[in-house]
Amino acid sequence: MVNLEWYRTFKSVYKNGNFSLAAKELFISQPAVSQQISMLEAHVGYKLFNRKSKGVEPTEYAKLLNNLIIEALDRLENVENGFRSKAFNANRLISIGISKHLMSSLGSCLISKFDFIDFSFHENDMLFELVDSKKLDFAVVTKKYDTFDTIQKKVGEIKQVIVGSNTIDASELKSNIKIKDFTAIEHWLNDQKWFSHNAQIPHIKLFWLYVFNKKRPSMVPNYIIPSEYEMLEILSRNTGIGVVWDINAKNFIAEKRAQLLWNSKQMPTTEVFLLSGKNENLSAIFENIQAELKSVLK
Repeated sequence: MVNLEWYRTFKSVYKNGNFSLAAKELFISQPAVSQQISMLEAHVGYKLFNRKSKGVEPTEYAKLLNNLIIEALDRLENVENGFRSKAFNANRLISIGISKHLMSSLGSCLISKFDFIDFSFHENDMLFELVDSKKLDFAVVTKKYDTFDTIQKKVGEIKQVIVGSNTIDASELKSNIKIKDFTAIEHWLNDQKWFSHNAQIPHIKLFWLYVFNKKRPSMVPNYIIPSEYEMLEILSRNTGIGVVWDINAKNFIAEKRAQLLWNSKQMPTTEVFLLSGKNENLSAIFENIQAELKSVLK
């Protein structure tokens, strides 16, 4: 009875022209490759390869055999790989790194798509290092990295906006925004209670830089809550304003738990990327995560 593995080994030797390379490709020993080719030759009754100084050369019968089996063998391997990929993707534990500020808005959308996920919170450069050293399977980052050993695909864009609690009367602010009275706008903003996720107020500084052309805002944050989404939760139940990613504010505004105060055209967007190491076993999962994140960020 013919063994399918003999034909798989034959295909690899035929393609590589070398028993050693075929052994590496098939993750078996070189003697095992030689044995399987010998058994296939005994089964078909013809010599399949002639040894050369560097590798082997297919005989005319090997060329004929390759033409007869290659299409069917490729179809069978595709079916096998498809089943293996589905089982692998559905059941394996995957590790995903993400900023804690984007977990609720982006990371949580992946929960229903996979059975096992190990999330960890880090910022961009640390996330890259962990993926590059293969300590993480995937990472969601807001910075571009160019290396040979990683794959990075853009999944969308996010932008910083100013939101406030529903208890705030924003009519004066919006009137000043309409007439582009930036001095009055800045004065109004400085009079509010401010929420921030970081004592160094990076979002607020960036907003002031692009919108008011000033490196440092004059206000001091009243409340520092180290997770942006948690900050929004608390802000929505109290009185105050904050600069946040629009993706985080989206549901709060839609559910009328907070109000959008200003989405300035001066603020640039920030690209969001999915990052992974080069690993064929992860390619199908990468595509699934990429599609899910794109649907959220569109």
